[in-house]
Amino acid sequence: MLAKLMLTKPNVLILDDPTNHLDLESITSLNDGLIDYKGGLIFTSHDHTFAQTIADHIIVLGKPGVIERAETDYDEFIANPGVQDALKEQNIQL
Repeated sequence: MLAKLMLTKPNVLILDDPTNHLDLESITSLNDGLIDYKGGLIFTSHDHTFAQTIADHIIVLGKPGVIERAETDYDEFIANPGVQDALKEQNIQL
């Protein structure tokens, strides 16, 4: 289904935990396809490796709106002390 969607060349894909219920081979194929995807991608994921592989801009949303935003990969984002402080203030755990 996702491959079919990507062939239609949409501007944006919105994915909610796309690696749930996938085997390792399928996750690898999904990652490879999304890395090459030229459109925008908005996703939520509990899969650290997926987030690290795919994300190059991070936006954390909380009750008051945007908590933190960065043009970086996931590991650098969560290692940033300022980000950690902002998330703690809002009681958000990554």
